[in-house]
Amino acid sequence: MKATEVLMEEHEVILRVLTTLEKALSNVPDGKLGPNFFLNAADFIKNFADGCHHAKEEGVLFVEMEASGVPVKGGPIGVMLAEHEQGRQYTRLMREAAETWQAGDTSAIETVKVNGMGYVALLRQHIQKENNILFPMADRVVSTEKQSVIWEKFEQMEREETGEGVHEKYEALAEKLEREVNT
Repeated sequence: MKATEVLMEEHEVILRVLTTLEKALSNVPDGKLGPNFFLNAADFIKNFADGCHHAKEEGVLFVEMEASGVPVKGGPIGVMLAEHEQGRQYTRLMREAAETWQAGDTSAIETVKVNGMGYVALLRQHIQKENNILFPMADRVVSTEKQSVIWEKFEQMEREETGEGVHEKYEALAEKLEREVNT
């Protein structure tokens, strides 16, 4: 399996959570979901979308792409890095607002909505760009031998940095969020 295929499979899990988050945000504050739902969504984003997925892109794939001649500044990698950072900001602000809401200040609901929707919109177009532009570019410029090395580094990151069972934990959280929104 190519490293980019692993990342695209992870995108599918992230997209499921984006759909769930968008549905939940469209029902706030009238819906049955309270701040804990959004804290769980922020946990998924921080630890799976960013901590597992973006860490692989930034720490391995982008490094190999740059070594293969793809510029960081002024190129697609630089754009992806900037969007990762923007996503972190949306997530942090959504989480902080959900914590404020959980403490009883319902005026924070609007901040949860604005930042949650900002994140959803950003990540949907971000994933489109990666799946349709950046990953095919990586497949063209990174040699077959390097592709194997990248995949092995992904596996090593999962074992050593994120820990065993992290994927399963966050896939289960994605399913939990889906159930909460759909019941």
